[in-house]
Amino acid sequence: MSNAFVARSLDEIRFWSRIMKEHSLFLKLGFRCDDTQLIQEANQFYRVFEEIEAKAQAFTVQTDPETIKRFNIEVHTSITYIWAFKRRVLGLILQCQLPGANNFPLLVDHTSREAYYFRNRLEELNAGRLEPLPDAIIDENVFFLRIMADHAKFIGHLLDPSERSLVEQARNFSHDFDQLLYQAVDLSSMRPQSQTQPLLDQFLDQNRVSVKSLRDFKKTASELIDACRIKSIIHPLLADHVFREAERFLEIIDMFEASLTGKPAI
Repeated sequence: MSNAFVARSLDEIRFWSRIMKEHSLFLKLGFRCDDTQLIQEANQFYRVFEEIEAKAQAFTVQTDPETIKRFNIEVHTSITYIWAFKRRVLGLILQCQLPGANNFPLLVDHTSREAYYFRNRLEELNAGRLEPLPDAIIDENVFFLRIMADHAKFIGHLLDPSERSLVEQARNFSHDFDQLLYQAVDLSSMRPQSQTQPLLDQFLDQNRVSVKSLRDFKKTASELIDACRIKSIIHPLLADHVFREAERFLEIIDMFEASLTGKPAI
């Protein structure tokens, strides 16, 4: 246990607890007005993760590691509950028990995958079990490339169809990230032979270029939505939400690049 464990734990919780809180809001907004029980549950999860977020902000890197380990367990329990809630909602949608609701099945599945990722990260931190760098590079990119591909699909479907240029851009990003994801899955299946420094370095460089481009597109879309300059049913917070996740992915790529090559990414 060390300050590094505390810093890493707090970084993960501060980022992902806000994401979980916002997921609760987005799901609530997609329920029908008579889905009162689901709305109440979503509101409760919003409060739970709002409290977790505030608690995480109150801790510092000087906090006793044992305190943070217990906090990680507490957060892990809450994540398990929201993950189960999301999977239950997905089941209701796929069984046609929520006709007329506005939560895409893929969006609900997407949010549950992020909860599962967050839960696993806390388990790894508390166990002191971190993946070797080559495995981490591939696995993190497989996860985040799929997240980015999903985002492009959601944007394309939530923009008004008359926003033809932006819809086309979103579709192109969806296609591009699907291709990057397939390449990442291929690299993964070729392990361990594929885990050479040149291949992994190229892998990170290629993904960085595409993620930066998508990040910039999201930023522009978010600004246009805030200024009411485009037609869509995208909540302004959702636009900012997906932008922050792209920023997070870029930070992870840069961290991997520095660890792989021993020099900061350009």
